[in-house]
Amino acid sequence: MTSRHIPCRAVLFDCDGVLVDSTGPAEEAWGQWAREHGLDPAVVLDGMHGVRSQDTVATYLPAEARAAGHARIEQIEIAGAEGTVPIPGIPELLAALPGNWAVVTSATLPLLRARLAAAGLPLPEVTITGETVQQGKPSPEGYLTAAARLGVPIEQCVVVEDSAAGIQAGLAAGAGHVLGVGKGEATEAASSAVPDLTGVTWDGDGLRVG
Repeated sequence: MTSRHIPCRAVLFDCDGVLVDSTGPAEEAWGQWAREHGLDPAVVLDGMHGVRSQDTVATYLPAEARAAGHARIEQIEIAGAEGTVPIPGIPELLAALPGNWAVVTSATLPLLRARLAAAGLPLPEVTITGETVQQGKPSPEGYLTAAARLGVPIEQCVVVEDSAAGIQAGLAAGAGHVLGVGKGEATEAASSAVPDLTGVTWDGDGLRVG
């Protein structure tokens, strides 16, 4: 396969499904949470990927129960984070990047720390988490904030995402390129897509894919 060059000055990564594979632990956690609250786990799992946990909780619980409901899912997810593993190719890619990357995730900072630690990955200096934005994905707020903190125009950033909400956020932010990760329908709207990050490298002035 011929390699492709994606020019950029910075790379903005989602976490779950991009840096780490936490699908199993996350779905087990949300399934448990749903059962504890008398909800259909299949319905809850269908809408929880790529969005903030507090937004998912708000969909199913009345206002007076949301704080406790959010604290409970946070507790369950952090306890189950040890099953998290890195996405293929990401350890090598992060090691090659010259500090010009950030994480923009719907997870909270404690959960992000737990999952990255379980996967043996570093925490970057710039991290935008679910509790630090007014609006979660698909809002572009997180990606615009990350680019600003890195001091790089969003048009010169690549956003790396796996969920429909995240890809929509990257496109709405005006990122120079949105690279989808995965084989599902969620990545169809991305600028381009790869099954994982194996073979995605930093070549000094952008990403090389293939």
